[in-house]
Amino acid sequence: MREQVHLWRRATVRAFLPVALVTGLFGSAAASAQDYTMHDIGAWKVAASTDQKGCFLTRTYGGAGETTLLLGLDIDGGNHLSVLNENWSIKPKDRQKLTFRLSNGGYPGQPVVGMASGEKRGFVTNFEPKFITYFATSEKLHIFRGDVPVEQLSLDGSGAAVAELRRCVALYKAKPTGARETGRSDNIPRDPFAPDATRKSKDRGKR
Repeated sequence: MREQVHLWRRATVRAFLPVALVTGLFGSAAASAQDYTMHDIGAWKVAASTDQKGCFLTRTYGGAGETTLLLGLDIDGGNHLSVLNENWSIKPKDRQKLTFRLSNGGYPGQPVVGMASGEKRGFVTNFEPKFITYFATSEKLHIFRGDVPVEQLSLDGSGAAVAELRRCVALYKAKPTGARETGRSDNIPRDPFAPDATRKSKDRGKR
């Protein structure tokens, strides 16, 4: 799941202005942030991002193409939803608008951007802050491309999974910035692409 983190971080680091350009996803469920151990909450898994600036939950469904859903939440309140399936043909960076219907709430004409990971293709998007609450209190999520059904997913257990997701985020939100950045070498210059970056790096190493 380590690469999953890179997906939703990269997807909104460029902030959907209007929509982010993203590629790549999914890998092993290796160690995430140091202070949070991945939790299994029913059919869901909750883990922390490697940069300690957010956490995410994920679930893979059986059936054709084995759809994978991933929902990330940043310490600044931003959220990121991605859905992928082995049978889909949406292309990476392809921009579309889909309709999302929850048991509580709906989002017609929601902009998404295509992405791929291994054998799976799908999309990523982000929503208003209330989406996390709607997701937690809903029993299902239906997605449409116009009149064409894209996916119909059960969200059973999402309330407990989101509660754990929030707990994970609160853990890192409470940390001072310096504590979240531990483990980064002091020899790395602030701007490694600056003309004098090499000299700065050497100077730091002598201190």
